[in-house]
Amino acid sequence: MSRLASRFRELREEGRAALVPFVTAGDPDPAVTRRLLPRLVAAGADVIELGVPFSDPMADGPVIQRAGERALAAGMTLAGVLDIAREFRAGDPSTAVVLMGYLNPILAMGPERFAERAAAAGVDGVIVVDMPPEEGEPLLAALRGAGIDPVFLVSPTTSDERMRRIASEATGFLYYVSLKGITGAGHLDTGAVAAALGRVRAVSGLPIGVGFGIADGDSARRIAAVADAVVVGSAIVRRVEDALDEPERIPDHVAAFVGELRSAVDAAAAGAREGPGSMSR
Repeated sequence: MSRLASRFRELREEGRAALVPFVTAGDPDPAVTRRLLPRLVAAGADVIELGVPFSDPMADGPVIQRAGERALAAGMTLAGVLDIAREFRAGDPSTAVVLMGYLNPILAMGPERFAERAAAAGVDGVIVVDMPPEEGEPLLAALRGAGIDPVFLVSPTTSDERMRRIASEATGFLYYVSLKGITGAGHLDTGAVAAALGRVRAVSGLPIGVGFGIADGDSARRIAAVADAVVVGSAIVRRVEDALDEPERIPDHVAAFVGELRSAVDAAAAGAREGPGSMSR
């Protein structure tokens, strides 16, 4: 059983949602990311989403765009991201790592070579934002052959038919984009998310992670009451940005916020156990 499947099964048995923090690899430099990842786990991360910086992102809002620019300026590459993942895996055999990025760097490396190197680095899943399943077969075949889960995005505008098509190719979990727009934007409507997750569950038995728009403990708690995983990106990357003048402070600063998110996510599970009137997945 994969690390993703194993962790989601454990959490489901415990009645808890997964916490999935996102950080851009190499922001503001590779050394900070290497120190940060173990701190995320210590603070309560179940899965780490490691962003691959790209020069022309289409889904990332300004906070993550700036992080990507800083990482690229520091020399971060896809190969460098895999090196960071490998070093993390050497010290942590159990926490799942999911890469999130865009197709061009993978094509430049070559799908089979990328999948092989990612597997050797201990990567568990890959999200390619700009790869529809119809155009992904070379990479999907390589990922499956390497034992890596292809994770796909679905959104409020995804039709039921389209959702079924995407779900047929996905493993690990499905990532539900809670807002129409880019990362870090908009107002989170928990009721609308809960209704949409019913549509997703009608076409797939995979766990569902919800991201985009989760900015604090309150929004994390509300999403944890209806989803299998809470994905937090811009709010975490903003904490990195807040401490750029003191990079040695970044791991502590970010870990403190992730600890707050962990407490909020677990509060949703405690509320669900209290009985009628509380929201449940």
